[in-house]
Amino acid sequence: MRSLVLLPLFCMALPAAAQLRAVPTQPASEREALRGVEVVLINEGAVPVPAEGPRQIEVTAADGTRLVLERLSAPAATVVPGGFAKLRYVPTAYAARPAPQPLPGAPLPQGVGAAWPGDRPAALPQPEAGETELATSAGSTAGFLSRFKPHEPVYGAFGLGDSGGKLQVSFAFQPIGGEGALSHLRFAYTQTMFWRLDLPSGPFARTTYSPEVYVEAPVDGSATLGAGWRHDSNGEGPVTSIDSNRIFLRATKAFDLGDDWRVEVTPQAWLYVGKQGVAPDLDRYWGNASLGLALVKPDSLKFALTVRGNPDSGRGAAELFASYPLAQIEGSVGFYLFGQAFTGHGEALDTYRHRDTHARIGIALTR
Repeated sequence: MRSLVLLPLFCMALPAAAQLRAVPTQPASEREALRGVEVVLINEGAVPVPAEGPRQIEVTAADGTRLVLERLSAPAATVVPGGFAKLRYVPTAYAARPAPQPLPGAPLPQGVGAAWPGDRPAALPQPEAGETELATSAGSTAGFLSRFKPHEPVYGAFGLGDSGGKLQVSFAFQPIGGEGALSHLRFAYTQTMFWRLDLPSGPFARTTYSPEVYVEAPVDGSATLGAGWRHDSNGEGPVTSIDSNRIFLRATKAFDLGDDWRVEVTPQAWLYVGKQGVAPDLDRYWGNASLGLALVKPDSLKFALTVRGNPDSGRGAAELFASYPLAQIEGSVGFYLFGQAFTGHGEALDTYRHRDTHARIGIALTR
């Protein structure tokens, strides 16, 4: 009977909590984000709710840098209907630092049960402008590591039969820092390899090499626009060379679903330019557009689906990624459980005219 009495109260609390909307301000750059990013929590419901924003949020800085921010600890607060509260977030590497405590007798903003005073959290270290040097067993190595970012997923996945193994490495690099126009320039490289483990010698049968040059910039706090050039090649000589040169335009928009879940929508369109080696009909199989949909919760599941095709020829493909961070099971593990499935034409550039269906499972370093 007690459960029946509490059930209506529980059902009323769920939609109320879902009405606490988080609105982050946009930092100019990662350096500025280290000082703290203000996130306003607005209670759009009809009952007071605790001022507990999502543990992590993603924002795009004004210079185009995608940032994962983590909530700093703050005094308990309650947000009345129509009221708001302010929290501070910092890039995840600095989130473990303690937050300042409220000043005795500090006035509270209207609609907030408790306040976190001050415009900035405790002093945070600034990023190094120079190179990062590491000592390894192969000798010292150095680089501007803060300029490297994940691009496409980095993974190794394996399936039965002729699915074999599919391995991919990918990164993006920002050559020019700061907040000027050139700070939006990016170089990227992706290499996708197909490992025929079903054959006696286990050869790498096909490889696709994909450099990119592009610019990208945020449109608002939840959208990013990009445009550039991408080259895809099978790395073969003149007789068997397949090359694709495309000018592309793409955008990503994120939509908050509540409870830290979000949906990302990524439409992309492209034009083929130049010669394509021995694949003059590549556009009939790859098409001129794609659509990506991702459902993701930080530190939890992510599902990403990409579809592309040519409506005139009726050919195309779909690829699905699913991943889960194994650190949630064992904190010392630094990769993801990863699944990949493909159906359609052109998974490998060499076999773009063949229709394949494969399913693989493995691990990923980025997703």
